Amino acid sequence: MAIIAVTGLRAEAEIARKAGLPVICAGGIPAHTAAMLGQAIGSGAPSGLLSFGIAGGLAPGLVPGTLVLADAVIASDGTRHPVDAAWRVRIAGTFSALGGDVFGGDAIAAAATAKAALHARSGAVAVDLESAVVAEAASRAGLPFLVLRAIADPAEHDLPPAASARLKPDGRPDLRAVFHSVLMEPGQIAVLIGLAFDTRKALRALSRALAAAGSLLAAPRN
Repeated sequence: MAIIAVTGLRAEAEIARKAGLPVICAGGIPAHTAAMLGQAIGSGAPSGLLSFGIAGGLAPGLVPGTLVLADAVIASDGTRHPVDAAWRVRIAGTFSALGGDVFGGDAIAAAATAKAALHARSGAVAVDLESAVVAEAASRAGLPFLVLRAIADPAEHDLPPAASARLKPDGRPDLRAVFHSVLMEPGQIAVLIGLAFDTRKALRALSRALAAAGSLLAAPRN
C-alpha cells in the first residue's frame, strides 16, 4: 500500500491527492486524526506516513512559504520522535527546506507570546496539529514517517480570533463560525486577508515540493 498523507485542511488534502497520495483529512482535530489513522493502518498497513500541510512558525524569522522537512516531532509530553532518516535524506535533495524539530500540538498556538514560549521550551521551529499523531501511530505500527510543512503564520504574528475557529470534520472552514467572529470583531478583517494571502503562499510551496520529490516520496524504504 502507498504512503498516506495526513492533513487537517481540505486544501492541503487536495494538493496531496493531486500528487497521487492517499489522504486522511480530519479537520485539525487530533482525536479524529488518530481514529482515522488507526482505522487506515488496521485495514492494510501503508508503506509509510507523511504529516503534510501548513504550520505555525515558532523560530523567529521564518517567512510564509518556508518549507520545513522535520528531523523529528516533539509531542506534548516531551517525547521526541525522529523521522525516518534515510527517507528524509532522499527527499531533502529534491527541494530546499529547513530542518529542525516540529512540535505536535493539540491546539492552535495563536499568540506570538505563546509561540515564543513554546519555541523556548521545546526548541521546535514550527507547530502543527497532526504531526504528533502521525509520529505516535508510526511508532506503534513500526512504520517510517516524514513531516513536510510550510509556514503560514510566522512566529512574530498573532492569529486573529476567526483563524482559531474549529474546522469542519472534512477540513473545510466553518464559515458560520468565521463570520460570527468577524461580526463580533470587525477589526480583524485586514489581518485575516493577510493570513489568507500567506496561507496561499504556503500551499503553493507545498505543491511545488511534492512535484519536485516525485516518486521518491512514495518510496520510504528501498
